[in-house]
Amino acid sequence: MAPKSKSAKTSAASSPSTTPFKAGFAVEVSSDDQGFRGSWFTGKVIRRVANNRFLIEYDNLMEDESGSKRLREVLNLHQLRPIPPTETGREFKFGDEVDAFHNDGWWEGHITEECGDGRFAVYFRVSREQIVFQKEELRLHREWFHENWVPPFEQQQQQQEQEKVLTPAVKSAETVTPTVKSAETVTPAVKSAQTVTPAVKSVKIVTDERFSVGTPVEVSSDEEGFQGAWFSATVVQVIGKGKFLVEYQSLLADDGSQLLREEVDTHHIRPHPPQTVDRHFSVLEEVDAFHNDGWWVGMVSKFLDNSRYVVYFRNSNEELEFQHSQLRKHQDWIDGKWTVASKVLDL
Repeated sequence: MAPKSKSAKTSAASSPSTTPFKAGFAVEVSSDDQGFRGSWFTGKVIRRVANNRFLIEYDNLMEDESGSKRLREVLNLHQLRPIPPTETGREFKFGDEVDAFHNDGWWEGHITEECGDGRFAVYFRVSREQIVFQKEELRLHREWFHENWVPPFEQQQQQQEQEKVLTPAVKSAETVTPTVKSAETVTPAVKSAQTVTPAVKSVKIVTDERFSVGTPVEVSSDEEGFQGAWFSATVVQVIGKGKFLVEYQSLLADDGSQLLREEVDTHHIRPHPPQTVDRHFSVLEEVDAFHNDGWWVGMVSKFLDNSRYVVYFRNSNEELEFQHSQLRKHQDWIDGKWTVASKVLDL
């Protein structure tokens, strides 16, 4: 597969001169390592080692199995964010985007089932797992975007409403100044990994009959630079045991002489998503954007004139501009069903 283009890249991270991440600042840290994407771990800044690189010491991750020394890593600015304020009394429902505390970190997913007694099944898109959690082990998923929490916390929302009253003119995203709490005043309710004992719920494997020879499908990849993208293909052979040979519609083999063929498993193949009602997209809405021959999951960060949108891609930490016709509502294929926010589409 050809690498993702970096043209028209616009960084969404804070500039080094304005970063609040001083020595001793408590942070949450994301990782680009395989198996850790979509997770956040707590730590603190030890020092800045370059304009946009920091030495971080984790709170719960250790250098070795003896657990005698906390792990330290040098990370990029876009991998850091403040620890979000703690919310109390939050009620969750089917379809909510949440972070679940598991294996010493917060992992991004969304609620696929309300199990009763304060328990919720959460589906993790990256690992394609579904696990049951107590509501105390969940928090509403938020992005640290343009130095604001999105969606905003109540106190941040109140501040923004007050600013609108004082200044009727609409502010651009670049001029919004959030209230960033210091690490000493924010104490998130984080349980130890030993107290998290979710019941693992098996994810139903889609039968081979659904993907017969000639079936148009979409295929994902775990290769570096391709996470979060789906490419159109056609099944050319059912190999068996949950494996298929597919031929891509737009991707070429290395020599460029013919369409690329690859073997994929059940976890990386799905039907084409059903079409949804054509409408305008809202700021903060999750969408798929057609770019470099594939559909890439992102979030609408700004609405422009003439039906144009700016979309933020967390995996690459960039913003790109798209026409309305290049976007579609994001849907996930879970247990043989399409999920759209708080609605399930059976096929």
